[in-house]
Amino acid sequence: MYQLYYRTYQMALRSVSKFLPWREPKVFSGYNSINQLVPFLVENDLHRLLVVTDKGISKIGLMSNLLEQMKDKQIAAFIYDDTVPNPTITNIEESYTMYKENQCQAIIAFGGGSPIDCAKAVLAKLAKPNQSIANMRGLMKIRKRESFLIAVPTTAGTGSEATLAAVISDPSNQEKYPLMDPVLIPDVAVLDPLLTKNLPPHLTATTGMDALTHAIEVYIGNNMTNETREASRKAIQLVFENIYIAYKDGSNLEARKNMLEASYLAGFAFTRSYVGNVHAIAHTLGAFYNTPHGLANAIILPHVLQYYREIVYERLAELSDLIKVSEQTEPIDEKANRFIKEIKRLNQRMELPDHLPEIRDEDLPQMIARAHREANPLYPVPKVFTKKDFEQVYKMIRG
Repeated sequence: MYQLYYRTYQMALRSVSKFLPWREPKVFSGYNSINQLVPFLVENDLHRLLVVTDKGISKIGLMSNLLEQMKDKQIAAFIYDDTVPNPTITNIEESYTMYKENQCQAIIAFGGGSPIDCAKAVLAKLAKPNQSIANMRGLMKIRKRESFLIAVPTTAGTGSEATLAAVISDPSNQEKYPLMDPVLIPDVAVLDPLLTKNLPPHLTATTGMDALTHAIEVYIGNNMTNETREASRKAIQLVFENIYIAYKDGSNLEARKNMLEASYLAGFAFTRSYVGNVHAIAHTLGAFYNTPHGLANAIILPHVLQYYREIVYERLAELSDLIKVSEQTEPIDEKANRFIKEIKRLNQRMELPDHLPEIRDEDLPQMIARAHREANPLYPVPKVFTKKDFEQVYKMIRG
């Protein structure tokens, strides 16, 4: 009975989504494309901006050139750099207060997925200042916007610069949840590979696997459109061709550029076609153990694909052909398993673990309940997981 309800809900959502106010950010891309931002601010009469970032970005001076250009044009920048990985309610409230106190006109999110998600949550708070962030969780709870958002990613993975989602953590409840509304799609995205040049190898690996997970979950899901199909295929191809190069040689700017494109395409795809059970599980691991999101996805992905078995064989076989790890004459199941093995091999080459032994028995009931609630009925997954399914997968992940 529940399965029928979930599938009916997903079919209805797919029909309604055709009429949602989708839009794409204005994209500045390529080497030194960050230099296009200040002229854009001047042209649009934006002179007071909140800059949401983190201490790491501030410390290495990655924003220095941008801030100097803003100063030269008498554009005031009010910097909030206390964002933590998995941004918290406190981060959002503090940056929201800074925005209001300084009468800002727009927000620049400069960094990885955490500053961008934090900035999106500020957008939500500006739209509905009398509501708690928790009350805006889920789909289409915001519906209006009161500011302008520019996303400048310094990692290639979350795709948050293209998406309708912001993922928020509430440490007091050990909970992590998404806000999802088209009004959260940034107005501008700056994809400058030079800003990702110094990303450490481990972060290159985990953020890149995040992008791969987005694209694969779109491709095996039930809400794929022609547009998101092509975007996810291109993203998957780009990741397999470039992630290990970027991991081994961080100064390879062509690989960096291609990974930024993959991240953006995967974000574009999942914001319209959604993710799946991998993400539902990853969010609980982030909430309970502060497991970085990309790392969690990298570990979980092959386990979930194996658990789906023949339900996803045909589409995984197509992806196996796409990345050329199988022969055309091979049976579909062999091709699918080759693709899963290639994901595992990629993780191994980048020294990522294949299990998370820190998962505790006493945490499982709550994690299972939260993953089940996040995934159902929203995510158009190839197989609807019962709580028993989630339990088995968690134990596979633990090893």
